[in-house]
Amino acid sequence: MELHTDRPHPARVYNFLLGGDVFFEADRIAAEQGMKSNPASRVPPRENRAFLRRAVRYLAAEQGIDQFLDIGTGIPSAPNVHHVAEAVHPAARVVYVDHDPIVLAHAQGLLDGDPAGVTDFVQADLLRPAAILAAPQVRAVLDFDRPIGLLLVAVLHFVGDDQDPYGIVRALTDALPPGSFVALSHLTGDFAPESWAAVTEIYRRQSVTMRVRSRAQIEGFFDGLELVDPGLRVLTRWRPEPGEPSEEPDAAVSVYGGVARIVSAGRTPR
Repeated sequence: MELHTDRPHPARVYNFLLGGDVFFEADRIAAEQGMKSNPASRVPPRENRAFLRRAVRYLAAEQGIDQFLDIGTGIPSAPNVHHVAEAVHPAARVVYVDHDPIVLAHAQGLLDGDPAGVTDFVQADLLRPAAILAAPQVRAVLDFDRPIGLLLVAVLHFVGDDQDPYGIVRALTDALPPGSFVALSHLTGDFAPESWAAVTEIYRRQSVTMRVRSRAQIEGFFDGLELVDPGLRVLTRWRPEPGEPSEEPDAAVSVYGGVARIVSAGRTPR
C-alpha cells in the first residue's frame, strides 16, 4: 500500500487543519506554508465539516433520504455521515469513497454504525466516476431504485479544469434516480484572491492540484438540478442551526455550499 509520504495529500492536510493526528511531515509542512499565506486556513475545513453534518441532517430529516454516497470522505472525523444519518434513520445505508490508502487504513472508524444500518468503504478515485458507480460495495449497499444523497464536500477543488470536473459531477448525478440530492461544497477565491492564489501555488509546487473557483463556476455544477433554499451560499449562511452560530467573515470561510434535487432521469441544462 503506497502512501506517498514524501508529498502532501489533501485528506491528510485536511486532517491536520482539523486538529487531527493522521498526517506526515510533508502534509504538516504544506499546511503550515498555506497558513502563512492564508492565516484563516483552518476555518474552511471546520466549516466544511459543519456544513456536511447540516446537509446530511437536512436530507435525512426533511427529505427522507436514508442512503448516502460520500465521495472524498477523508480521514474519519466523528460525527461522520452515518452517525448523523442514523440519528434520524437507524437503518441508514452509507458508502464512503476515497482513493487515499491511509483513509482505507482508518476506514474501520467509518464502519461503527447502528447494527440496523449498513456502512461500507470503497477505495476509488473521483476522476473515475463509472468505476465508483459500478463498485460491488456501492451496488450491494445502495438501492438505485430509491433516492440517494450524493455528497461531494470539499473535494471538487482538487479536480483541475483539464480533468473535466463538470463531466464527473454530471456522470454521477445522471446515474441517480429522480428525487435524489447532491450536496456540494467548493473553495472560492472570490473573497481573498491573493491569499488563495498563494495557497494554490504552494500545492502546485508539491504536485497537488487545487483549483479555487468563482461563485458562477461553482453554480455550474448544479446546472439542470433544482437548488433547494437558500441556494448556493457561503457555508456559514447555508441553513445555520441554533446553537451553531459562526461569526467568521466570508473571506475566512471562502467556501460555497449548496444542496440540489435531481428532478428527472438525466439532466437538461438550465
